[in-house]
Amino acid sequence: MRRIGAIAAGICGLLFLAYCIYFDRKLRNVPSFKERLQQRKRKQEEATVDNRVSNLPNQKDTEAMQAFFLDEIQLGEEALSQGDYDVAVNHLSNTTANCGQPQQLLQVLQLTIPPPIFQMLLVKLATAI
Repeated sequence: MRRIGAIAAGICGLLFLAYCIYFDRKLRNVPSFKERLQQRKRKQEEATVDNRVSNLPNQKDTEAMQAFFLDEIQLGEEALSQGDYDVAVNHLSNTTANCGQPQQLLQVLQLTIPPPIFQMLLVKLATAI
């Protein structure tokens, strides 16, 4: 009885795998498949850019800018402590880009964060400019 159950489970697994392969091939042969994937990716990238721009406070409001600065530094530190370096670099680049004295901030960050992450930050800032 166990043997029959094992054979039935194996056959069901093979049928499922065959269906997945069939569906994948059929989907990839659709001409608009790649275009739809690219459009979806562009929409996601635009949404993340829009979210970043909408999170920036009014630059004339010094209190809001200070709060933004402190929040971004704190989020960057938290991401560093959790090992999520990409998120940390994003937050730290936001602070550096919107800081009144970015050179001084970069000097402080160079002393406080590990060198590989500081290099990632510099690359991110260079591509943002």
